[in-house]
Amino acid sequence: MTAKIETGQAQVNGQTIAYSRQGSGPAVLLLHGFPQTQVMWQGVAPMLADRFTVVSADLRGYGASSKPDGMEAMGFREMGKDQVALMAALGHSRFHLIGHDRGARTAHRMTLDHPEAIASLTLLDIIPTHLLLNDLRQEVARAYYHWFFLSQPAPFPEEMIEADPDRYFESCLLGWGGASLQVFPPEALEAYRRSWRDKATIHSMCNDYRAAIDVDFALDAADLDRKINCPALVLYGATGAMAKHYDVEATWAPHLSDMRCAAIPGGHFFVDQYPAETTEALLTFLKDQPAF
Repeated sequence: MTAKIETGQAQVNGQTIAYSRQGSGPAVLLLHGFPQTQVMWQGVAPMLADRFTVVSADLRGYGASSKPDGMEAMGFREMGKDQVALMAALGHSRFHLIGHDRGARTAHRMTLDHPEAIASLTLLDIIPTHLLLNDLRQEVARAYYHWFFLSQPAPFPEEMIEADPDRYFESCLLGWGGASLQVFPPEALEAYRRSWRDKATIHSMCNDYRAAIDVDFALDAADLDRKINCPALVLYGATGAMAKHYDVEATWAPHLSDMRCAAIPGGHFFVDQYPAETTEALLTFLKDQPAF
């Protein structure tokens, strides 16, 4: 039986955060990455909803959530505050947290800043932000050039992208592990296009990458010696750029005291490409977690 989906917008932390909620049981929050929206979870959320209350949200600056002014407002700490406040507003003071890409980086910062709220942490296809930027390799810089293009001073990258946003952002979907547009469900792809064609969203996404360098790097540097103690799962695309260039498990070992790690078929966008395999890995992990 398909769970009823509730959609809404919550006024939290000075922002409007768009969300969807379905299912019943312990709460799980799903956070998307760049250049996507909460729609990326459409193949996963209904299967999780058989056992959990599943909340999918648009990060600030993305999708139907508000677009704050200023680069600093797009840092992972502020994004995380939004999501903790959203879950509290929905009646979930403690929850499992799952993030992909920018959503995973937000989730990492959330768990450092709000450990009392996070029952477990799942990070999808990232290595630590500080490591990626501090130990930048030539081959990684080429694969992840967008970090440095998007972080250029405004309005240079914005104006370049606005000339043909579909071409630019679709090139991102086709990178980092060699996906084709056919692996993305048509309705999801159309939702992504609607979002990234908006000038305010383009500007916010650029500010997200500016903040990673100008704000988040220093915050992560200050927390390098801190370990996250809640149960953690790290999943990565078997043919993605991170798997190609790093031992993903080894990059997280110093930061997660109770970690499992596994590869999922596909590249960076394996959630869209292999939702059943992704959900199976998530459920195997979540079902082992104690009630709260």
